[in-house]
Amino acid sequence: MLYPERRAAEAELEAAGLLNPGPWIDHSRWCARACERIAHAVPGMDAEKAYCLGLMHDIGRRVGRCKERHMLEGHRYCAERGWTDAARICITHSFMIKDVSSSLGGWDMDEQDYRYMEWFVAETSYDDYDRLVQLCDSLALPGGFCLLEQRFVDVCMRYGANENLIPRWRATYDIKDDFSRRAGCPVYDLLPGIRESVFREA
Repeated sequence: MLYPERRAAEAELEAAGLLNPGPWIDHSRWCARACERIAHAVPGMDAEKAYCLGLMHDIGRRVGRCKERHMLEGHRYCAERGWTDAARICITHSFMIKDVSSSLGGWDMDEQDYRYMEWFVAETSYDDYDRLVQLCDSLALPGGFCLLEQRFVDVCMRYGANENLIPRWRATYDIKDDFSRRAGCPVYDLLPGIRESVFREA
């Protein structure tokens, strides 16, 4: 199978949380729920697949505290198990701009690994699931669904800003607009409680 089915994916995340507890676990769950709800509203998408890929996008954090290396760790972990779609999402979810230098996090890997990721992103033709997880990664905080702007600020406060920040935001807005058009309603309307999240403490 190209990705773990629901129960297996949930078990993987649960086990990862025992290895490296942290807010990333609940963030992954909310990301998966957002993926499922939006995919359910978009003709031709598989909501079950979307959920499972959303759940696995940060699974590389199972190895412990790391920066951008979590993408490669997750990619390898999933690839070893034959979950090639999940392995792909582990890398592509961070690059709505198809250029690894656009990353906001620190590069805690060697040159060979960096070049592999650079090649992988350049050679991968993004599909709806890549773009959906990119979007939903920015619609999920550990406490629930959120507005894009809330997640943007959250990430910026943790990792800082660089010249790629605004282009990344623009690319994410473009993805949101595309899914809203295809779903026939604003994606925010598909995520219960999101409007109330404006007034919810993190």
